[in-house]
Amino acid sequence: MEEHDQTPSADRSSVDRSLVDRSSLDTGFTERLAILSAHVRRLVAERRSTDVDPDDPYRGLYISDAEADALAAEQGERAATSRWEPMRSPEVPPVGTRLGDVARAFELDAFDLDLLMIVVAPDVEPRFEKLYGYLHDDITRRRPSVGLALELTGHGFADAAARSHLGHDAPLIRHGLVHLDEPSRAFLGRPLRAPDRVLAHLLGDDRMEPRLERTRIASVVIDSPDAQRHGVAIEAGVSPLYLQDSGTGIGAAIGVSALTAAHLEALCIDLSAVAADDDPPAVVASAIREARLRLGGLVVTVPEEVSDAHPEVMRLLAEASWPVVIVGPHPWDPAWSRFPVLAEEARRADSATVAGIWSTCLPELDQAELVDATRQLRMRPDQIVRASQLAHRRAAGARRTVEVSDVADAARAQNSSRLERLARRIRPAVGWSDLVLPADVVTGLLEIETRYRRRDQVHGEWGMGGRNNRRLGVVSLFAGPSGVGKTMAAEALAGSLGLDLYQVNLATVVDKYIGETEKNLERIFVAAEGVNGVIFFDEADALFGKRSEVNDARDRYANVEVAYLLQRLESYEGVAVLATNLRTNIDEAFTRRLDALIDFPEPEEEFRLMLWERCMGASVPRHLDVDLDFMAAQFRLSGGNIRNIAVSAAFLAAADSRPVAMPDLIRSTAQEYRKLGRLCTSSEFGHWYHLVSSM
Repeated sequence: MEEHDQTPSADRSSVDRSLVDRSSLDTGFTERLAILSAHVRRLVAERRSTDVDPDDPYRGLYISDAEADALAAEQGERAATSRWEPMRSPEVPPVGTRLGDVARAFELDAFDLDLLMIVVAPDVEPRFEKLYGYLHDDITRRRPSVGLALELTGHGFADAAARSHLGHDAPLIRHGLVHLDEPSRAFLGRPLRAPDRVLAHLLGDDRMEPRLERTRIASVVIDSPDAQRHGVAIEAGVSPLYLQDSGTGIGAAIGVSALTAAHLEALCIDLSAVAADDDPPAVVASAIREARLRLGGLVVTVPEEVSDAHPEVMRLLAEASWPVVIVGPHPWDPAWSRFPVLAEEARRADSATVAGIWSTCLPELDQAELVDATRQLRMRPDQIVRASQLAHRRAAGARRTVEVSDVADAARAQNSSRLERLARRIRPAVGWSDLVLPADVVTGLLEIETRYRRRDQVHGEWGMGGRNNRRLGVVSLFAGPSGVGKTMAAEALAGSLGLDLYQVNLATVVDKYIGETEKNLERIFVAAEGVNGVIFFDEADALFGKRSEVNDARDRYANVEVAYLLQRLESYEGVAVLATNLRTNIDEAFTRRLDALIDFPEPEEEFRLMLWERCMGASVPRHLDVDLDFMAAQFRLSGGNIRNIAVSAAFLAAADSRPVAMPDLIRSTAQEYRKLGRLCTSSEFGHWYHLVSSM
């Protein structure tokens, strides 16, 4: 047609004016944009040549009678066939250009790129908005429709092959490069829109959309034979890969390392961080599209609650036709995908691998000291990365180089807060030197520390316990009368290991309803496995009591509770300390599962004297008549009782603003005896008996 260049002067200036700095665009992008401009100009000219009333000032706001008659008289084949030559755009741009890389990553051909250019044109140059409104004969429709896209590419409305490029299974639509909006409209009238992230990438912006950035997690490449093996499989086209990770956190690191071995950049996200107002399937679709845009692979950690509530998430990942590693806590369910998926278990990283991660993150520290300080920590690779970053920030805040003590504090800060809702967190303030205990008891405590620090070496490297040995935890029983130092010893053990002590609150555990106690205990154990800490069950005989003969339903369910605890201690991988005043009340089946059983005796005279000296303290003012040798020799008391007496005597002295005197200690001892149900006899109190005989 000869009328293609007869565009009105106002419209011509609009077409020729470019509002985009084309120097920032790929050559293929600018070439296609120029070709599209020419076709838009030709179609505008054609519209004006066939317009029944081109000078109507209200055109586009209503349909006139003349226009309705013209539409009714128009032959159907005119709308179904091409009226001019299709767009002769260049072939797919070469590798290394934005448009060329997008075409190859999303399986697009040259015609798909033409359609994509038509869709993004209004976002690149605003003039296309007005021109599309003119071509639609509707000033409110400034996005291209399916029909307009077919017209601009020179294809008829009934061209099935051309229409299929915008069908639901077409690459443009399936991969989320183009959205078909307003589903209630007829297909040809449905507007086409490209997501902002797609346009930003084409223009050279590599920042992820905020909702995806929130789910991104830090990971690290590890030297693992499993990762190398999976990398070979991914490079050979095996995808997706499912890694079952039962709480070790190594699955994501193996996935990242496998993609790295396959020479792919890894995008690592965790769906447990999806915001409440976000749709997990939409986030996953965006993540797959982002990985394709970056020409990299995708590692997605899917928690149980997401896979259960949104099974379509697993299908999207399994059928992405792109290098994807899925990490989940449970075995792969074949119902999640129509196609077979390679599923394997992510084996726990050995001590050498974990030490390598710490070394990579903190190369400036003495590596022997770093290994010794972190040997007992059970942390996921992403937690190690965050702890290392926090250690550097702590040191920078103090204007010094990072130290091993910074690492210990930073690692402790990675503990989940969930356990604190079920147990009381105690930051250890005592050490081995603060304990006043017999040598054999201290030796037993040091053996527990060694057991925990060296468990990876003994069970992993040396293979002790056989291949089926899964007991990595350390369970101990502290037995002895009240006040002999069991809790303090547990605190010192935690402090020596660089861990926090979590004292379980029995009020949050025991429930009168059947089965609820076990559920509460399971919450505690699950939460405890997510922290680096020592879990401490005081008065353990209340939970770990002996099983009895079944005479009624209550006996049966009480035995079920004990049986559950027996099984759960077998699989617990941390440090658990049970404390009891009544060792004989503990079920005998627990003794086989104990790694250490330590009896705490009542202190003898020499230890009682040491306890008196420590409880009185060097800063407490004493009267000359204070005789601690007498107190230690005459009164057989535990450390807890001695502390109570010393504190009570200090208050009596402070009330009169004077030093602590012997009468204060004697009166406080008498009060403590009454609390214990003991009689105050002259044989014990000696020449001080007159102070208590009248009380």
